[in-house]
Amino acid sequence: MTVFSNTWIRVSLLGALAIAISACSSAPEKPQPAALPAVSGQLAVQKIWSNSIGAVTTPLFASVHGDQVAVASTQGQVALINAGTGQDVWRLNLNTPIQAGVSGDGQRFAVITQTNEVVAIEAGKVVWRYRLPALSYTAPLVAGARVFVLTADRAVTALDGASGQKLWTQQRTGDPLVLQQAGLLIPFGDTLLAGWGGRLASLNPSTGAVRWETLIGSSRGTNEVERMVDLVAGASRQGNAVCVRAFQSAVSCVDANRGTTLWTRPAQGHEGLDGDENLVFGAESDSKVVAWQRQGGQPAWTQDALRFRGLSAPLVLGRSVVLGDDKGLVHFLARQDGQALQRLSTDGSAVVGKPVAAGQTLVVVTRTGGVFGFRPE
Repeated sequence: MTVFSNTWIRVSLLGALAIAISACSSAPEKPQPAALPAVSGQLAVQKIWSNSIGAVTTPLFASVHGDQVAVASTQGQVALINAGTGQDVWRLNLNTPIQAGVSGDGQRFAVITQTNEVVAIEAGKVVWRYRLPALSYTAPLVAGARVFVLTADRAVTALDGASGQKLWTQQRTGDPLVLQQAGLLIPFGDTLLAGWGGRLASLNPSTGAVRWETLIGSSRGTNEVERMVDLVAGASRQGNAVCVRAFQSAVSCVDANRGTTLWTRPAQGHEGLDGDENLVFGAESDSKVVAWQRQGGQPAWTQDALRFRGLSAPLVLGRSVVLGDDKGLVHFLARQDGQALQRLSTDGSAVVGKPVAAGQTLVVVTRTGGVFGFRPE
């Protein structure tokens, strides 16, 4: 789940929490959205099952592995679900609140608790725990028999997947404020890509050595909060091009082999991206949906009809772009022009995290813990 919040945390050089800054109570009320647009009905989608995991109020994501999807709740439930039937493959109650996760490789899964523990799970059982020195809002990355963690003090740590033993840590000093939101930590070939403030870094996953860094978003403004910039979870990759978002600053595509910037465009969003071979899609903070040309970054189309509806990060699915909103609606827009194709409801609470596709099923998780499976035509 990626939650936009005006709450920030200050992390000391040791990664400890020092202060919290909240939005001013006199901030203007959120603008009311317009009436929903009519859908064309050109896409048939059916809800085929529902399940429940428990309330999701922290940055939790669904993790896809073939036709299975792993989900977690803030209060400590973790489940692996068959996306075809909606039935549990296994379910585990950790009996402790979860701060970030869930991630896995199909066999091993990991979450981070609110007490800063990485918990590794196999076949529905805990296999090891590792105590972190700092808080993390980013789902661990389970890959290559290792578990990689990005903590709020901008340190990347590699743990042995079988034992939980620490293998290395690499840290970059930066601004004292970080987002209370999932950051960027993804694999790219034999490289680990991590967001360090407004920079995208390439790390050697075996040693933590930095291969390159490139600037995505620059600090600006008159105070620490306005100057805040971080890369957010959710990148779009096609070939060597990886496109990422810097919080409320920019969208940029980078040649991940060389670390060179292909293009950058100003953008005022806080959710991640998705894309296809031609376009990159994202929702701005006012829920305007934008498609940029993957080659060059020129805007291809915008869709204003869903503004102020609290949209999630997008998912490219077939000929549509799928986004959830803060009323539990799931919107299907045409990839080529943003036309509203279809719209379905869940349980009335906000869709959290990015909708995911597991096998032939679209899976959506809501704030109250509803897990829903949809089958597009």
